[in-house]
Order: sequence, then C-alpha cells, then structure tokens
Amino acid sequence: MRRFSYHKGHGTKNDFIILDDSYAMHEMHPEFIQVICDRHSGIGADGVIRVVRASSMRDWEGEASLWFMDYYNADGSVAEMCGNGLRVFARHLINEQLVGSGEFDVATRAGVRHVEVARHGLIATSMGDARVLDDEVTVRLGRHTWPAVKVDVGNPHAVVFLDGEDLARLNLHEAPTWSPKSAYPEGVNVEFVRVDGPGKLAMRVFERGVGETLSCGTGVVATAAAYRHTTGHDGSIDVTVPGGDLCVDFDGDAARLTGPAIIVGRGEFWF
Repeated sequence: MRRFSYHKGHGTKNDFIILDDSYAMHEMHPEFIQVICDRHSGIGADGVIRVVRASSMRDWEGEASLWFMDYYNADGSVAEMCGNGLRVFARHLINEQLVGSGEFDVATRAGVRHVEVARHGLIATSMGDARVLDDEVTVRLGRHTWPAVKVDVGNPHAVVFLDGEDLARLNLHEAPTWSPKSAYPEGVNVEFVRVDGPGKLAMRVFERGVGETLSCGTGVVATAAAYRHTTGHDGSIDVTVPGGDLCVDFDGDAARLTGPAIIVGRGEFWF
C-alpha cells in the first residue's frame, strides 16, 4: 500500500483531486483514479488532475518548462481538456508558489492555455478556438429527442437548446444517446440549455466518463459558442450552471472563460 498526498478543489462545484507529481513518477491507472474519485469509499471527485512538468510528458513536443495539466475523468479515462479543472490547476500553482506571477501559460492535451488572475480573485483562462461544426446531430434522452449543435472545444460537445422543456426536470441520471453514432466515436459531453435573455443562459451537462456534474467549463464555452453561432450575439455571454456563474468572451473563435477556483483542503490517501 502506498501513501499519496493530495489537494482538493473545485470550480463552480465541479470538483477535482490534485496530485503533485513533477517528474511523472506515478502511473495513473484507471483503477486508481476510480477508487480515489469514488464518493463513498474514496476522496470523491469529478476528476483527477496530476501536476507534471511538461518535459516529463512522453508525447509533449512544446515548451518543456511549462506545467502540464494531466487530467482524467472519474472513470479513469483521459480527457483532452477541462475548463474548470484548468482554473483549479492554476489556483493550485499560484497557492503553492509554483509560478512567479498571476499570468502564465499551462500545457494541456488540447494545447497551451493562458491564465490570468482576473477581477475579484476570479481566474480567466484562454480556451482555444470553440469551433461550431456543420454536422447534423440528434440527441435523445428518455422519450425526447432534439437537434444538437456540434462544437469542438478541444473535446467534443453536443449542445441542445430547449424550447418549452423544463431544464430542472430533465432526468440526467441516465446517459443521453446521440445519432449518428459516428458523430462522436469516443463519446461526448451533452449540454442542455435554456435562454433566459440576451447573453444570459442556464445549462445542465452530462459529462462523458462522469455523468451529470454541477459545472463543465468546456461545456459552458461550447454552449456560448453555439448560442453565438445561432443568434449572432456579439459580446460577453453569462452562463449559470447548478454550481454557480461563469462568463465567456470571444475574440473571433478564440474563447476566454472567467470564473472562481477554490482549493478547499489537503490530505493523504492510501492505495
């Protein structure tokens, strides 16, 4: 049995276990991730973030001195990107004095992302391009089907705009399905969205590899991109999720996500 030190944090109640492993000495086996993310027998989280020097990541070909956000879903699967996780990762780097200022770059599987400490202690992160695709996709949940907007934010999304359905009454204990299956061969994050006014959205999300979460940063960006694409809205877009409020700004297709990130504690775990 081995002992692991960890931190625990969340961004709009999308929660993560943070493991410091600068030189990638620990193997991130799916079984290990599933155990520590279990909310009854483990620590409990939506995912695990390993803090690694980019030079220690086997397939990384960019700047070697950056910190790399090595992110895993609660089921042990690898994720390309996590917007809330990126802010929590950044907060951890700042708190542990692993970076020298409140503005820096972070390496991720979706590329390099820029981080800034914003107003009132919020954290703003570049999210890369949010690309709205032309593919026709249908999402099904229970007996209901809707057309969805396909969006790529470094990871795959299907955004459903509800028309008359009650967002709060959706049963997200079951996983949505989609067609054609070929649209998302590796699974998809599905966002269900209510428009509350110009630039004001409310969203719930079913994340692949996790289930419903209280927030999803890339899902918020995908939702904002889909709304902007379908309405022509020009300006900031505020998105309310069950865990809180986030704001998305665009420069062309490049998105920036601003929101809170909180480290709630630290401890040790035996596995």
